[in-house]
Formats: sequence, C-alpha cells, structure tokens
Amino acid sequence: MALLKHIAEEVLGRDKAVLLWKRIDVIGDIAVIKKPMHGEVSIEDLRLVAGELLKRLPHVRSVWLALGPVGGVYKVRQNLVHLAGERRTSTVYREHGAVFLVDISKVFITPRLSYEHLRVARLVKPGETVVNMFAGVGIFSIIIALKSRPSKVYSIDINPEAHRLMVENIRLNRVERVVEPLLGDSARVVSESLRGVADRILMPLPDLALDYIKYALEALGGRGWLHVYLHVDYEKGKGHLRRACELVKSRVEERGWRLIKSNARVVRSVGPKLLQVVVDAEVERYG
Repeated sequence: MALLKHIAEEVLGRDKAVLLWKRIDVIGDIAVIKKPMHGEVSIEDLRLVAGELLKRLPHVRSVWLALGPVGGVYKVRQNLVHLAGERRTSTVYREHGAVFLVDISKVFITPRLSYEHLRVARLVKPGETVVNMFAGVGIFSIIIALKSRPSKVYSIDINPEAHRLMVENIRLNRVERVVEPLLGDSARVVSESLRGVADRILMPLPDLALDYIKYALEALGGRGWLHVYLHVDYEKGKGHLRRACELVKSRVEERGWRLIKSNARVVRSVGPKLLQVVVDAEVERYG
C-alpha cells in the first residue's frame, strides 16, 4: 500500500521509511504492519506512523505490528504488538459478498489472497466434491460454496479457534448444507474419513503442502485436481514457476500417480526474493 510509504516518509523521513515493508494488511477494521526489514525503526516510530494511518483511513480502528513471522503449530502471526487505536484483535472481514469473523491473534488471514479465493472458486465444476486441507476460518471453502455449485466441501483445520470461527462463518453465510467443518490434522481426517471422496483438493499452507500431497492423493477418487501452495525462492530468469511444478510432479509420481497437466502462478511476495506460488495440477492414478 503506497499510503504506508507516503506516511512513513512524512513522519519518519525517507531514510527510515525505506526500511518499512510497503504493504499493510487491512483486515476488516484492523491494519497489520509487518516487522521492518532492519532494526533502525523503533516501536515508537511505528506508533507515530500508526497514528497517522488511523487519521487517514477512517474505516481502520486498530493498528498492530506483526513483530514475528507466521509460525507455530497453528501458523498464526507471532508476537503481535499494539500500535494505535482500539486494543482488540477480533474483527469482521468481508470478501466477495461473504462475511467472516476473524481474530488476527488466533488465526492467519491476509486480504492478499482475495483474488485467489475467487479464482479457485470459479474453477470448481457443478457437483464436485472439494476437500480443503488447511481451511482456517473457512474463506476458501465458503466462497467456493457461494460462487460455484459443489456438492460438498469438506473444510479441515487443526486449530480449535479457527474451527470455532469457521463453524460460525458457515452459519453466517448460510452454507451449512454444503460446507462441513472438520477439526483435526488433515492427514488423519483424510485417512480415517475421506479416502477417495474428492474431485479437487486445496492445500493453502506452504509449510506443509508438499509433505501432505500423499494424503491429498488418498482423498482423490482416482483422478482430480490439486491446488498446491508453495514458497519458492525468486531469482530473475531462474524459472521459479517451472521449479514449483517440478516439485509437485515429483511428489505425485513417487506415490504412483501421473501428472496430466499443471500450471503455476505467483500469488504474492512474502519476503525478500521469496514468493508464494500455486500449482494447479490435474493428476490420475496409474492403472
């Protein structure tokens, strides 16, 4: 967001402003700033910037700093520091006509996946069964239910708080007949309850996606689609999208499946020379 850089230059000067990430995540009425790239920018500096953000973005009521990376068992923002405005982490987030209850301290959400949520929903064909292996508060699952005509979306997450919010979000968006929330590790849930049921699998957790491809294949009914989200190093001219497709192909083929076709696209930048990409792969079991 250019506004953040502009405000930082006004408040802190250009030398400090260049150390800040240019983007902020605005989630409902909460803004989240990422940790600066270097330590020369203090918390007090950022509080000055946050105060100006509140003045210029009237729909924002609270500003937080994500001091640590996304991590931990439940893959949430680490070490959130309150900078300005209301001291709360819960909000209502809206996207593509759907409404979601979220808590940025307990679940991970970024509006930078908004295009991806709708893109995947538009790929889902009428009557498909979808398994979302890392569903969070249910954004992918609910938007699929609202924007396409799946027969069923199994929506899995291991985080109890994400599951609780997902249940509420399913109710708020009136998709109870389509989206089924499931609490637990998706590897166990698939192996115990969802073997061979799916036409399409979503894997929007880069830290685990490659290792969980074997469980995703268990959930497919012999042929179908995988949407595998990965982090890849970026270096100009080095074929980062091709490498992502090759990683998925290798994991699929080592499980006795065939990659029919695949393509990849950049989803977003997540750090210096680090990209999140998605590989859309159609696969089929041999024999």
